[in-house]
Amino acid sequence: MAGENLRDIFTHDALKKLFPYERADMFFDALFGDVNEGAYDISLAFNGHNNSELQFELQLTPRPGKCLVCNLTYGLPQVFSLHPVININGLFKEINGMLNDHARCRDWKLGGTKEVSSNLHVIPLIIFLDV
Repeated sequence: MAGENLRDIFTHDALKKLFPYERADMFFDALFGDVNEGAYDISLAFNGHNNSELQFELQLTPRPGKCLVCNLTYGLPQVFSLHPVININGLFKEINGMLNDHARCRDWKLGGTKEVSSNLHVIPLIIFLDV
């Protein structure tokens, strides 16, 4: 699997289509009944790969006037893994479809929340490949 080919597949624009900005609003609307209650935005980033996995992350950034607090984000991997709006299973299937002949996805897992800075928390999304 050539890294350049995958970077060509998982471009910034492709990732925005896979996980559109509006999904965070839909998540907070479902969770709280009001999108304005959401403290952060969620985006998808591609970090690379090795022979057995693709490495993505869900990036959480604070909304204007809000802050990321650990107690808000540390339980999210469990919530995100099951929540129908976040739809990790659907995301997994779309990523698999984008790979064409490059590889085949076998399974996925969300890692624990990592605090990169006060303005960025990330949740690793690992896609395991058939090797």
